[in-house]
Amino acid sequence: MLIVDSQIHIWAPDTPQRPWVPGLKAQQPHPVTKDRVLAEMAAAGVDRVVLVPPSWEGDRNDLALAAAAAHPDRFAVMGRIAPDRKESRGLVAGWRTQPGMLGMRLTFHNEPQRSWLTDGTVDWLWPAAEAAGIPIMVFSPGRAALFARIAERHPGLKLIIDHAGLDVHMRGAAAFEPLAETCALARFPNVAVKASGLACHSTQAYPFRDVHAPIRQLVDAFGPRRTFWGTDLTRMTCSYRECVTLFTEELPWLGGDGLSQVMGQAIGDWLDWPVDKAA
Repeated sequence: MLIVDSQIHIWAPDTPQRPWVPGLKAQQPHPVTKDRVLAEMAAAGVDRVVLVPPSWEGDRNDLALAAAAAHPDRFAVMGRIAPDRKESRGLVAGWRTQPGMLGMRLTFHNEPQRSWLTDGTVDWLWPAAEAAGIPIMVFSPGRAALFARIAERHPGLKLIIDHAGLDVHMRGAAAFEPLAETCALARFPNVAVKASGLACHSTQAYPFRDVHAPIRQLVDAFGPRRTFWGTDLTRMTCSYRECVTLFTEELPWLGGDGLSQVMGQAIGDWLDWPVDKAA
């Protein structure tokens, strides 16, 4: 079974040319390199990873693209773009001609980006990406409903709701309250969801039984072909292998082709990253 992680960040050492944001060193004292991720993948049995450049580096994609160029069979990229800059409009048509680039990832969890969904800043990008065939991952916790209008107006635009539309900092039952709003988007065939980082919402030890029902809620709503396993590894509170086995060994209702789709085949199809094709 092909196992593809739908999200991992990598970042370089703290240097004057590439300074870390305040507080990052306290959370992650060391850089997260492609070699570190490759070692983690080998230990956990993960075949491929979608690299997502972290928001704190601005709109830089160079590090992730370099990793994909070095290991095109293991890494591909959902890159960042600055929709508030006029020069970005000229980048869309050729976006996927960049070796290793599968699509875009937009974040709307902090200001000023949080306001862009409602003030018109990003409105130009949806039709442009639709016309260019560029899938987009979006992170806007607790505001999944805002994407209903976008999905309806742009049926050819593939949208992926990151981290199931949940606040990554919340734990327990309250963390999953926005899930119904996320699942309501399943009525649009051009919307998929990342079942990523869910173990972090648990208040229990492995196998995190309090997240089993939310996982099933996602899969029941979107189906296995639009539900993508993932981790956001650098904030996981358990081992990488446990992130895998939570899905492959602890969910008896998820098996066969459905499991294969969720664990990797589906995101490969959605992003046009087939097994026999180096991105």
